[in-house]
Amino acid sequence: MTTIKLHNSKTRKKEVFSPIDPNNVRVYVCGPTVYDRAHLGNARPVVVFDVLNRLLRHTYGEGAVTYVRNFTDVDDKINATARARKEAGAAGSLEDLVQERTEETIDWYLKDMGALGAREPDHMPRATAYIAQMIVMIEDLIAKGHAYADGAGHVLFSVKSYEDYGALSGRSVDDMIAGARVEVADNKRDPMDFVLWKPSTDELPGWDSPWGRGRPGWHIECSAMARDLLGASFDIHGGGNDLMFPHHENEIAQSCCANPDGDFARYWLHNEMLQVEGKKMSKSLGNFFTVRDLLDQGVPGEVIRFVFLQTHYRKPMDWTAKKAADAEATLRKWRALTAGIEPAASAAAAVMDAIGDDLNTAGALAELHKLANAGACADLLASAQALGLLTDEMGDWAAASQAPDLSTYETQMFEARQSAMENKDFGEVDRLKAAFIAAGLEVRMSKTGVELIPTNDFDASKLEDL
Repeated sequence: MTTIKLHNSKTRKKEVFSPIDPNNVRVYVCGPTVYDRAHLGNARPVVVFDVLNRLLRHTYGEGAVTYVRNFTDVDDKINATARARKEAGAAGSLEDLVQERTEETIDWYLKDMGALGAREPDHMPRATAYIAQMIVMIEDLIAKGHAYADGAGHVLFSVKSYEDYGALSGRSVDDMIAGARVEVADNKRDPMDFVLWKPSTDELPGWDSPWGRGRPGWHIECSAMARDLLGASFDIHGGGNDLMFPHHENEIAQSCCANPDGDFARYWLHNEMLQVEGKKMSKSLGNFFTVRDLLDQGVPGEVIRFVFLQTHYRKPMDWTAKKAADAEATLRKWRALTAGIEPAASAAAAVMDAIGDDLNTAGALAELHKLANAGACADLLASAQALGLLTDEMGDWAAASQAPDLSTYETQMFEARQSAMENKDFGEVDRLKAAFIAAGLEVRMSKTGVELIPTNDFDASKLEDL
């Protein structure tokens, strides 16, 4: 069994991973707010935690892991996109357009992440399906003195009621007030208090509650869904490091106060952010693009995944055109080496040891290069597949892009054959056929055309003089 060590953001050190129940390892990862296409930075945690998911299943068994990643499908940004569509003349109520937008965006997200080789989690809960659980948790927090209603439809969490607030991010409450954009409002007892429930207008999505028609705040969603699907204590919580404060800090506070006998998440993993050509990705800099933009430009999903894996998840990752080109060249080479062979029974131990060492994917790729250089093709294939590379479903791009364009030669042969049929001189046809065969092509001729099929001995350079 692979020993797994993970850097726990909660303790700020690398620890040997020991699950609560080895027969049911439980993982929760914060998913997207579904208002638009996922940009490249949104995809990084998907790939990071897909590798973790694969590692855990390799170690504990395919059926011994429960992986949850949510969809936030109630949010001001979603409402804004729906309102813009309404103002542009789209048919339907505003609430209908919100629903339409979330369905569309979730479908985009799953297809784009699937193109990167990411397996779908075991559960993908939508916030709107867990409103009842959120209301129950909020009522409990009020009853325990950790939350309060303002009488105007809001319910807020009292940060001072949880003495360990700030432990995850390592900052004091005073520092967080000074360094963060804290919403100061008359209905707050303290500037750090955050919203658990807020009013909703009649035209926007909303639900009946003891505090009036409204909708949940962002943070309570994950606490309620995690508790419902994984219990009061589970193994790993993950997400980008931009979520550490306030989202994850708030999750811990409300979950631990609602479930004082539970641990919530025992291990916290946070991935660093992404840059493009050495600069922060930004629309103003013109270097902002979505995963779909890259896919539509012809960058294969497997290439995107490979570039992500080249950098350790806790380090900033720089996407560059050169890295993508180099990744494509390497993948072509590896796919050629492993074409037509069966993978080894298991991944190489050195590769799994690297992945097990705090998801050291860069180290794992270095081991794959060693296997390729040694000609250990079966081991290379099995080990690459442990990282979600060189899988059959990810290989269409390589097969399609490697197929040479032989249409010019096919036309040349067809025209020569047509002329030969008329003048009864097949000398040119025989010459071309011999040249094509010498170049490693299978020649198929029919009344309707000519088809040239490359064999394993195909050498394009032998066609240059034709």
